[in-house]
Amino acid sequence: MYILLRKVLFLVVLGMIVLSLSGQAMAQASECGVKRGKGSGALDEMTWKKLNDVYEDVGEELYDVAYEKLQRLNKRAHNDYLEAVLAQAMAQVEWARSNYDASLVHFEKAVELDSLPDLAHFSLMYQIAQLYYLKDRYDEALDKLALWMCKVPEDKVTDVSYFLKASIYAQKKDWKNVIPAIEKAISMSDAPKESWYQLMLASHFQLEQFPKAAETLEIMIQSWPDKKSYWSQLSQIYYKLKMEDEALSVLALANRRNMLDKQTDIMYLSNLYSNKEVPLKAAAVLQKGIKDGIVESNQKHWTIVADTWYAAEEMSKALDAYENAGRMSDDGETDLRRAYILVDMERWSEASEAVNAAIEKGGFNERRTGDAYVLQGMSEFNLGNYAKASTAWGRASKYPKTKKSAQQWMNHMREVRARKSS
Repeated sequence: MYILLRKVLFLVVLGMIVLSLSGQAMAQASECGVKRGKGSGALDEMTWKKLNDVYEDVGEELYDVAYEKLQRLNKRAHNDYLEAVLAQAMAQVEWARSNYDASLVHFEKAVELDSLPDLAHFSLMYQIAQLYYLKDRYDEALDKLALWMCKVPEDKVTDVSYFLKASIYAQKKDWKNVIPAIEKAISMSDAPKESWYQLMLASHFQLEQFPKAAETLEIMIQSWPDKKSYWSQLSQIYYKLKMEDEALSVLALANRRNMLDKQTDIMYLSNLYSNKEVPLKAAAVLQKGIKDGIVESNQKHWTIVADTWYAAEEMSKALDAYENAGRMSDDGETDLRRAYILVDMERWSEASEAVNAAIEKGGFNERRTGDAYVLQGMSEFNLGNYAKASTAWGRASKYPKTKKSAQQWMNHMREVRARKSS
């Protein structure tokens, strides 16, 4: 903001000088204090020409040359009015050179001399407010800005000045006062900047005004639809406000726009689908995230995919996912879960392979180990491998929790074999 002012600030100075030469009185009534009642001063023709020469140097960005000329003029200054004009001009040059401390000294001197007409005098307050802001002198910045706002003509108070006011309050962490200032800035602008809405959003967050934050994000998404963070934040706020349908809709739309590029985004969307009892989409989103390389391909994530496909009654897809998870697992739990599904589907050969893999990896407690042997026996029995089935159930009978089940299966096998032999 400050760099852009470098070339135009001198135009302001020149305008003030022209008004002074014209002899117009600039005193204004004020609701913020006593009227100064200062009229315009006068500059002789020679001084005017030298100042105009300085202005041309500034226009060509010859700031050092301009400042030396102003210093020479200042040594011969014969009244407070000329000193104030020169102090103002030197402040602007120092500003253009990014010498903000020196600029502030000159601005303060111009105000202290109290010789400029009202419009010129109070216009200095805006520059001083900005410099106080840069120097972290926030209370003084607010005082000067308030004085400027109430003294200059209404059309001089712009959206940018209200943004400055909001920014100062933000540095003071006075979020309640940030909001009316930034709202005023936005309302005055035909094209409010993104940073202005970001400041308003931050203020609502700080004050935990989540419905207002959601309203702000809705506007931001319309204006900057390619910013993924706004979609994610809006979804999260909706979820916090227990507006789960809206939370899901926003994030699902962001996903259709191919904006979700982080693991946390995909996991969050999948969870939203699961919470709304849409396991088919929950599984599809997460599996695609893994295959696209956004979500880490590991045992945990493939197990979630498998469980979700299972909840959606998509058994073939669940089995594929459990198989992927099993390859990455150090224990046999995932393979055992796959074996249970295959037994339910009476796919005995695949069930045998799965349960054998589970038993080989191990890592079960007594109950789960016994269950695995029972399942192994069932698979082998239905494949006609009676000896293997008998061995498996014999092992299962060694575990108290599965002993009864194993014996029942062994009795059933004897009956079946007896009927076949008769």
